Amino acid sequence: MAADAALTRAQILQAADDLFYAEGLASVSLDRIAARAGVTKKTVYYHFRSKDDLLGEYLQARRGPVLERYRNWAGTTGTVAERMRRMYRKLAEASADPNWRGCGFIRAACELAHLPGHPAAAVARLHKAEFETWLRSMLEEEGRSDSEPLARALLIILDGAIVETLIHRRRDYALAGGEAAIALLHGPVERQPAEKDVRTLAA
Repeated sequence: MAADAALTRAQILQAADDLFYAEGLASVSLDRIAARAGVTKKTVYYHFRSKDDLLGEYLQARRGPVLERYRNWAGTTGTVAERMRRMYRKLAEASADPNWRGCGFIRAACELAHLPGHPAAAVARLHKAEFETWLRSMLEEEGRSDSEPLARALLIILDGAIVETLIHRRRDYALAGGEAAIALLHGPVERQPAEKDVRTLAA
């Protein structure tokens, strides 16, 4: 029975992943997820307390596989610059898929910008922190003394490249992001002092 329950939960999560990634968070109802998973809405509520709970679990399930995908794209040999070049080329290839929708974590954070305490927003922050840690570990292995600010800058470039590639639907934006990352790796990065007065900017 426990195995059956685990399988049903996995089916619901897979249905949620398919629909949330393809269509966004707000537009997908629990009714559609239940239908996609082949279960009743009551069964969805048995495994997840609410849609918000399911949203958090959906992103939680993506964390490991997404980071592993980028690690595989980058590979384990060569300089960090060479690994970044490989990673961005793979990103460009992936973006050519008509089903590619960019980064699910970025999109979730944007949709939930008015709810910073939402479970899914918290998972998105955790994922990006883990990604930054991975980048920093590569830089430290290479002996870079500026690994912390450089890793953050590389993450910002990557996320920007993903967003611009999604907006323009052109893979050359992903490749341009790779060139920007490589240029950054060849130059110094100054650590900026922490802001004492954080101001909220109206968009």
